[in-house]
Amino acid sequence: MQRRIYLDDIPLPEARERMSKFLQNNDLAGPMEAEKIPLSEAAGRITAEPVWASLSSPGYHASAMDGYAVKSKESSGATETSPVRIPLGPEGPASYVDTGDPMPPWADAVVMIENAELVDDDKAIEIRAAVAPWTSVRPMGEDLVATELVLPANHCLSPVDLGAIAGSGHATVSVRRKPVVVIIPTGTELISPEEAESRAMKPGEIIEYNSLMLAAQVESWGGEARRYSTVIDDPELIRTALGRAAAEADLVVMIAGSSAGSEDYSASVIGDLGEVFVHGIAVKPGHPVILGMVKGTPPVPVIGSPGYPVSCALTGEIFIEPILSQWLGRSGRQRHETDAVMSRKLHSAAGAEEFVRVALGEVDGKTVAAPLQRGAGVISSLVKADGILRIPTLSEGVDAGEMVRVSLLRDPAEIRRTIVHIGSHDICLDVLAQYIAGRSSRFTSSNAGSLGGLVALKRGEAHVAGSHLLDPATGSFNDSYIRRYLSGEKVVVISFVHREQGLITAKGNPKGIRDFSDLSREDLRYVNRQRGAGTRVLLDYNLEQLGIDPEQVPGYQREEYTHLAVAAAVQSGAADCGLGIAAAAMALDLDFVPLAHEQYELVTLERFFEGPVLKPLLEVLEDQEFRKTVDSMAGYSTADMGRVRKIEA
Repeated sequence: MQRRIYLDDIPLPEARERMSKFLQNNDLAGPMEAEKIPLSEAAGRITAEPVWASLSSPGYHASAMDGYAVKSKESSGATETSPVRIPLGPEGPASYVDTGDPMPPWADAVVMIENAELVDDDKAIEIRAAVAPWTSVRPMGEDLVATELVLPANHCLSPVDLGAIAGSGHATVSVRRKPVVVIIPTGTELISPEEAESRAMKPGEIIEYNSLMLAAQVESWGGEARRYSTVIDDPELIRTALGRAAAEADLVVMIAGSSAGSEDYSASVIGDLGEVFVHGIAVKPGHPVILGMVKGTPPVPVIGSPGYPVSCALTGEIFIEPILSQWLGRSGRQRHETDAVMSRKLHSAAGAEEFVRVALGEVDGKTVAAPLQRGAGVISSLVKADGILRIPTLSEGVDAGEMVRVSLLRDPAEIRRTIVHIGSHDICLDVLAQYIAGRSSRFTSSNAGSLGGLVALKRGEAHVAGSHLLDPATGSFNDSYIRRYLSGEKVVVISFVHREQGLITAKGNPKGIRDFSDLSREDLRYVNRQRGAGTRVLLDYNLEQLGIDPEQVPGYQREEYTHLAVAAAVQSGAADCGLGIAAAAMALDLDFVPLAHEQYELVTLERFFEGPVLKPLLEVLEDQEFRKTVDSMAGYSTADMGRVRKIEA
């Protein structure tokens, strides 16, 4: 009989329903109990009951200005040409008051000090305009009246809320107890960030940062996170840790060990101490999620999160945040959403609900979504993500140009300030983004290759496209492709960098690789760039010149989307060489065989070039500090940076 990988593979709504029923059946669905805390500790906490004013604010009729308290009827008839003189005295009809002073019982208005003139040796004032009753007076209870509602229950306390509570006569406030979430990372291969910083990592070791990330999520959602030290893959040790955690937690989260490998013990350990009611959910990423409980009075819910960081983060969003919101007496967090146009076709396997990270930007008045790397281990894709696109279970993907609904991870104002780049990858683009950020703008880059960038520009899905496409017929870069793919457009081409391309090899070049002719050797494993990338065009051109069929190149079909990914494949030993830029080789301390110099240019449309959107980018290209930074990187020259030419495509 074939072994089942998961106990279940159920739809997300059903998984949520099972957890919800467990909480309801065990009286765990309601809000946490209340606790009284000082106001100095209450910011961000959730009120457990209404706050009623015990005092009025102000508690007396108060002067709102520096000036003179008067009986308003004494000012009757005062004009510029016929001033009225009012004697000063403690019993009226006028006396001096500072802002906030109690009003004399006989007074009902204040004349501002700048509107009164002292006369009769400072024994009277003269005014040239009448004042109405209660002018410049704060009546008692203007802000709050005793017994009035200050704040409702289930309200998240802001700094100004604390002032209102204090002003209404309270030094403490009743809030929901923070739910305690214990986080247990598991895995023999895990080391701490401190260890990774202090020594060289060994092959197979992985930095454990999921618990750090998850704890920060829990704290931001109003919980109290407690991180356990990593537990190695030993079922007895994991069982002990889970039992200890259940004794102190409202919720336990176990990280990794949730699948069905030989060292995945989470499900069996949870089953030993309680019950597993979900193992495997039809979502991507995050398939092998576990939902269960540890027996006790009351029982303690347990969530088993996959060890891949993106899966872990999304498990927190999908399951942990709603539970904490429920326990804190508030509705689950609702993100803002926006409609966006997909920049390229996106395939998705039917049968699983998929959460895709996307970069967003506003181009020609519409929001454009560019999908980021989808691997469950690519935490950088969440860092770069502006939103999450949900692809339903029965869908097989999204077509280029299709309108989709995106849940926002970033403020819409930031998205509107974003310069959208789609095109060829270059390390200097990251440096460019850093300098643009210093000008209150953003620069996002999606690696779609040079051709992909030109197509995105034509479709109005990008502001700028990085391109270095070699024309084999002329030996020039980009122009012939621009005329072909941007026909009918007014195009502006901005010189960015000249860079060196060559073969990236292992340190010391152990295979003795010299040039393109070596790539057909049977003892070499090559790693390629994706179709449409300028680097791939350069490779194909040189193979053709040498009469080498691409099928003769071992590894030609293996594709990566960035120069750094090519370098990483060589560094890991998965490939012997790959064509890329010198800076990528230097970044990972690899050897580099220089073979070509090329021109990398930024292609845009005239309307973007002349409008405000690209202004921060153009300013950076003129920044001497930026140019100096780029020139210091291996294989780059900024000799022509910022030079502009226009093409009527």
